[in-house]
Amino acid sequence: MDANLIHKALANPLRREILAWLKTPDDVFAHERVAFGQGVPLNLIQARSGLSQSTVSAHVAALIAAGLLVSTRVGQFVFLSRNEAVIEAFIGQIGRGL
Repeated sequence: MDANLIHKALANPLRREILAWLKTPDDVFAHERVAFGQGVPLNLIQARSGLSQSTVSAHVAALIAAGLLVSTRVGQFVFLSRNEAVIEAFIGQIGRGL
């Protein structure tokens, strides 16, 4: 876990929002009627953000590089889910360090 990369990733409000959306995908993306077993499709995150695909991809890449998201490719689709182990470890480190 690279705490500096995580802090950098969390400095952006959209990235924090994406993590929040993925915390409860069944509630946030309920109108999509998608089973989220593999995670949330990247295109749903892009649609919800209202931003361009390239902008969202750059933000998602930062979250993946920090270890906060896990990306799974199934055919032509990319599914995203939170890396709860890294998130919990980071929260623990913050709690011990501050």
